[in-house]
Amino acid sequence: MAGIFKDLFGAKSAGKAPQASDDADFADFAHAPAPTPASIASQAQPSAVSAGISAIPTSGRPTTPIVFTKWYRVWERTTVEDFYAEAFVLLFVLVLAVSHVWGTRKNRRIARRWFTNYVPILETEFAVVGFEGRKAVSVEDVETVGLAKAAKAGEESEEGLAGAEVLKEKTPQEFVAYATGRQNVAVLDARIQLAKRYNPALWFAETALGVFFESMADQGEVFQATLFPFDGKEADIVPVPGGKIGSEILEARAKSGASSVYDGFVWAVVNKDYMKRLRDERYDVSLTSTKDHPKLPAWATVMTESAEVTDVLLTADLIKAVEKCGDNFEYIVVTDQPVDKPTKPEETTPKKRVSMSIKIDSTTGASSVDLFAYFIRMADQLVVHARFRPEVLRKVRQTREDEIKKLQRVGADEKAEERLTKREKEKKEKREATLKGLSADEQRKYLDKERDRDFKKNQKKMTRKG
Repeated sequence: MAGIFKDLFGAKSAGKAPQASDDADFADFAHAPAPTPASIASQAQPSAVSAGISAIPTSGRPTTPIVFTKWYRVWERTTVEDFYAEAFVLLFVLVLAVSHVWGTRKNRRIARRWFTNYVPILETEFAVVGFEGRKAVSVEDVETVGLAKAAKAGEESEEGLAGAEVLKEKTPQEFVAYATGRQNVAVLDARIQLAKRYNPALWFAETALGVFFESMADQGEVFQATLFPFDGKEADIVPVPGGKIGSEILEARAKSGASSVYDGFVWAVVNKDYMKRLRDERYDVSLTSTKDHPKLPAWATVMTESAEVTDVLLTADLIKAVEKCGDNFEYIVVTDQPVDKPTKPEETTPKKRVSMSIKIDSTTGASSVDLFAYFIRMADQLVVHARFRPEVLRKVRQTREDEIKKLQRVGADEKAEERLTKREKEKKEKREATLKGLSADEQRKYLDKERDRDFKKNQKKMTRKG
């Protein structure tokens, strides 16, 4: 203890080394070496580093080493065979995407190639073609610069049909067109229906089902057009400008005495390969009778309500156009009846139309141009010549009246059935209300009387039959 006090009170020189303590309690530590700071770098062994052992210090202190095993090295524990399923999925998606792009572009090329043949005819026959149309000449322009200059300015600004959307893509397989602004024609709607090339799986499935089921047969690739005549309704459809110009237009119409009204009937020239399908699908054509004509090709026939109608409408130009179109021709129909079978007498109201259908093939479609041109001008032919003798119209009207009577009988039967059902329901409700107000004995007596009444009624029926 004396040595400790000497050290505390400076009795011992600071430059001298500390002497060993004589205290027996510290005898074990007398010859212990002086501690030295441990080196962190010396703890890292080369074998541990090479084995992938890493010590990550946290808050300045070393932690338990994290061993990165083979599970973390994906390239060592997997092979190409493990990704076959994903590869097939990606390949399938890629095929679908390529097929969709190819099919969509292919349909666009076919539609534009076919419709290009008809654009010059539409531009010649109609004032407005396409969904954007042409800029109309206003009254102010006419009064300011004159009619000739205003019309010329409109043509220069429009540059024909270059800026108009003539053929519109409704779906990847359906394209539509529109035209208006012609005498005797209110509107012309055109439609191109193509195969579902953008979806080969669906295309193949529908084709296969059509082979086994006739009701699911594919219509094929067709160009269809429907022409809606004015039928004397110009004043309701075409707006007339006000003021002096409008009055002059109305006076000119009244003085001309021209009328776009013609008699209603159903008449068609049909390819025999499509005759049965057309009769099944269209109610209006089912009202006609089929008659071969010696001037038509052997593969075509006439469906008409009267032979006199055929004599007027089957012209040499139409026969020539049908022959030139060849096997692509499907039908051309003049009708005033609905396509779908009516269920009510109100649905038989005449709506005059002219329709045509042409099959689309791998050609450019130039062989059908004459038929399309004749189809448009057919509206003029109907206005001029489609007025028949009273005997012919009487037969046509009789057919429609018979169909209306059938619908009326069906409607009367349905109403009678509804009345009977309603009466039975009211009778049942009255019986249940009566039984609810009776006691148990009264209900039993009521049911016995009801049973006896039904038994007597059945006995009377059996007696009458005997």
